Amino acid sequence: MSDKLNFRNVSFTFGTQPILQDFNLQVRAGEFVSVIGPSGVGKSTLFRLASGLLEPTDGTIELDGHSGDKRLGRVGYMPQRDMLMPWRTIAANAALPLEIQGVSKKVALQRVREQLPTFGLEGYADAYPEQLSGGMRQRVSLLRATLTGNDLLLLDEPFSALDGLTRMEMQEWLLEQWQRLGHTVVLITHDIDEAILLADRVVILPQKPIRDVIEVPVPIARPRRAECRHEPAFGKVREEIWNLLRGLREGTVLEKGSLGAAGEATEGAGTSEKANGTNGADSTKATVATGGGHHD
Repeated sequence: MSDKLNFRNVSFTFGTQPILQDFNLQVRAGEFVSVIGPSGVGKSTLFRLASGLLEPTDGTIELDGHSGDKRLGRVGYMPQRDMLMPWRTIAANAALPLEIQGVSKKVALQRVREQLPTFGLEGYADAYPEQLSGGMRQRVSLLRATLTGNDLLLLDEPFSALDGLTRMEMQEWLLEQWQRLGHTVVLITHDIDEAILLADRVVILPQKPIRDVIEVPVPIARPRRAECRHEPAFGKVREEIWNLLRGLREGTVLEKGSLGAAGEATEGAGTSEKANGTNGADSTKATVATGGGHHD
């Protein structure tokens, strides 16, 4: 399977503060990847780089195997807040990327109306954002992101402001949309269960500057529903990720010097990681992808 998004030895500095340093990450076409990391580590910066809102200080970012600075407008980006314009109707909000692309307003609105039932928004074309619940507003935001015409979607904590029940409903709904559309999705979240339920693998960003990432595969069959949380395999992955995050907080995972010259990670905090290995679907063992080279 080909790479949809590829960070190759990417470094990025904001002012004098390094955020990424020789960072490598590959996301395969059609894959769903969840990203977890401490607050302030640079997760949103990663998305801004991928979408072309920022450019790397060094290294290359590839979309569909092509590098360069023309990523802007080629990625569907859904920020934490729905960012709906209160003076626009739901249909007009969703049609915005089509209008930016030069599609006539009439045609853009028609295309949006055709999609509304699929996104659970039938009958709301002429409503305004204030009339919708938080979950429905997020559906509009995702519809708008898909109408960019791009099959790579970056979702930045899209459900963080929702109540628990609505959040679970939206997680299942997102899975259905991903399976229907076949898009590549990268999701930022602070919710371990959400990360596992949705993703093929979970990428943990340990510390700033981001160089090495820990990858945890999710060996749970699809299609998935909320009930998957009760499966033993789900609990095993949850425990592994929790131990890794706790180890990061306590400074016992990926401390300076914990990666040897050969790239192998030392054991700590009750967990072990292997460097530069492949993570097959039959294993839940975390791997450390180092910034020194290409990791497949």
